[in-house]
Amino acid sequence: MASPSHPKSTDVPSSAVHCSAQRRTLLKASAAAVVGLASPAILKAQSGPKIRIGYWPVASGIPFFAAVERGFFKEAGLDVEAVRFASPQQVAEAMLAGRLEGSSNGTASAALGIAELAQPGLLKIFCTNPTNAKYVLDEFIVAKDSTLKSVGELSGKKVGCGPGVQNVTLARTVLERAGSKNNQIIELPIAQHVAAIAAGQVDACYTLEPTGTIGRLNGTTRNLEVGVIAKYVLGDPMAPWHGGSASLTSEFIQKNPDITKRYIAAYKKGVDLVKTRPADARPFLKGYTAIEGALTNEVPMADYMFSTEFKASDTAAFQKFFDLFSDKGIFSKRILIDSILYKG
Repeated sequence: MASPSHPKSTDVPSSAVHCSAQRRTLLKASAAAVVGLASPAILKAQSGPKIRIGYWPVASGIPFFAAVERGFFKEAGLDVEAVRFASPQQVAEAMLAGRLEGSSNGTASAALGIAELAQPGLLKIFCTNPTNAKYVLDEFIVAKDSTLKSVGELSGKKVGCGPGVQNVTLARTVLERAGSKNNQIIELPIAQHVAAIAAGQVDACYTLEPTGTIGRLNGTTRNLEVGVIAKYVLGDPMAPWHGGSASLTSEFIQKNPDITKRYIAAYKKGVDLVKTRPADARPFLKGYTAIEGALTNEVPMADYMFSTEFKASDTAAFQKFFDLFSDKGIFSKRILIDSILYKG
């Protein structure tokens, strides 16, 4: 399987290619012959704008990773570049700055909400990755030998969480609603969560997959509770938590309606692969997340839902999640979910 070429393209300088004038002429002639015989799909692949998509290295981004690596975007004639960021907030900021055309699944929905408030009409969400006690993404982890049995027992403990306002707000909210008090919240890059617990830097972490799987398989940590947002924030362990979203900027959609449809159709192939053949999709976590090799077989999969598939109950669950950020004063005003969903 090819490693993700786009994220690494800016890290490794290109080698200089030396060839004679005769060889250059031959190569040009060969290329022209190939183009002349190319199928319409190949010809189409050479046109259209570059679509820069930001991602955060968490397991729920796997449909995007798969679509890149399996060539679904290329088959659709699209020039898609995967751009890695250290936090979902950075993805949202890059969209605001015009440096990205969209985000992949796994990008914190609240970070996108803040960007939308900063620039109304900025984006449209077309696919979410709802999770709960069955489709696991979010969890609290502790040291393998910890005697703690629930989140409510973390009073007075140091608790790590991923970077960004969504992670911090959710960690605090879950702890409060579970009855845990006097916690010190420490933001840490998600790849450092297991090591931070092992080193005693924190007593527990609110984290996202594949972190729990990595810690469990290397014998360092165990899951204290999973599906905590559905349970403590939405009030139902099986409620869909639309915590991560794939999106495109409204400007891109308006300027490129046909390309937008092709992009979403190709993205859907990645989602379908994850849903119907997860074993074939899991290897694409390698290079995009901290997990690779045989360990990829152990990572739980999130669910995925396109905005055009939303039922009233899905919109209501998403709204309840976003209303938390309004109630906490993180959002300057209430965002109506229906206003930022892509309608097709």
